[in-house]
Amino acid sequence: MGRRHLTQFGLALVALGMFLALWQGMVWISDYPPFILPSPGAVARRLFDLLSDGSLWRHARATLQEVVGGLALGTTTAVLLGYGLAHSPLAERLLAPYIVASQAVPVVAIAPLLVIWFGTGLLSKVLVCALIVFFPILINVVVGVRSVGQDLRDLMRMMEASRWQTIRLLEVPAALPVLLGGLKVGATLSVIGAVVGEFVASDRGLGYLLKQGQQLYDTALVFVGIGALVVMAQGLYGGVALVEWIVVKRET
Repeated sequence: MGRRHLTQFGLALVALGMFLALWQGMVWISDYPPFILPSPGAVARRLFDLLSDGSLWRHARATLQEVVGGLALGTTTAVLLGYGLAHSPLAERLLAPYIVASQAVPVVAIAPLLVIWFGTGLLSKVLVCALIVFFPILINVVVGVRSVGQDLRDLMRMMEASRWQTIRLLEVPAALPVLLGGLKVGATLSVIGAVVGEFVASDRGLGYLLKQGQQLYDTALVFVGIGALVVMAQGLYGGVALVEWIVVKRET
């Protein structure tokens, strides 16, 4: 296991080195001005400047607060509603058209309304993140709960298990792997939601940093902001994957 992970890490470093070499080669060959295609060195210097004055940490912390809040709100709402829909086909038939319709509207179109209704602060960004992670987690919860076989449910009834015992001992273990799979998708989508909200109206966050770089033609700043978002999304995905691995290992 350890050797395989080291091999994967080594391959990732090689791929990164090839990408940087290709990037630098394009800068030399094309001779683009820095505001169109900055060199890797220019981006590294811009990154060092932002780390030195603490602005990158400040903006990343603001975005992370929005992401974590939206992910928590969206996941909680999706789990509660999904569990109810999984046990009530009538409620699913009544609410499914509205849930699907809500996903048909791009979140970038809803974000301005949320900013108007809830202001330019943290709450509107959290709601944008919650909206974008809600649907995939909801679907996974419904699928996970309904994956429990009827024979297992009958067995729990024969053992006179309470409702809470059925949920804790049967439905949660059955739905958890599927839920964590949806949560990995939701974790990455929540970063997109935070950036969309910050694009609409914000004075902080990585989305604000990207918008500032665009307006000032500071392309190196845009690259730094994109890199920070990638690292954040990878970290959230890795955190959920770690929880999933611990859960699977404990069950096996």
